[in-house]
Amino acid sequence: MTTTTTPTTTARGISPRALFRTFAIAEMITWAGLIAALVLRALDVVDFVRIAGGIHGFVFLCYSTTTVFVWVNQRWRPGVGVTGLLLAIVPFATVPFELRVDKRGLLEGGWRLAPGGETPKGFVEHVQAWVLRRPVLSVVLLLAFVVALFSTLLWLGPPIPKS
Repeated sequence: MTTTTTPTTTARGISPRALFRTFAIAEMITWAGLIAALVLRALDVVDFVRIAGGIHGFVFLCYSTTTVFVWVNQRWRPGVGVTGLLLAIVPFATVPFELRVDKRGLLEGGWRLAPGGETPKGFVEHVQAWVLRRPVLSVVLLLAFVVALFSTLLWLGPPIPKS
């Protein structure tokens, strides 16, 4: 009996499966930190909700971006991708979602639009192919975008003001 293992990396770095799993776990961990911070603030122990909320917000944006990136690569049905995005707002739901899509085989394979792979069709696939051809520049630009978005959201203030 032979067993096949799915590699966690591809010729271009991390696989879609490993990338998605990483951010699903990070999203769950930051939810735990935010909830713990809210409980500690309610008990008047310490108030680090701004810090925990900031970290969680940043990871939420990264998870959302990763979900869309993997959704395009794996050709998920719209319902699967939207569910992945919506479950980020439910505490601890990203990891069960990741386990479910992995069990269904929806995270298998490498980056189909990487150099030497499929020809991109449409605007979104062309953007993804560009990102996969220029991973370092893409990460820098993505981080700049997330930082700008995150900074704007911090400037706007928390979704629910402290009473």
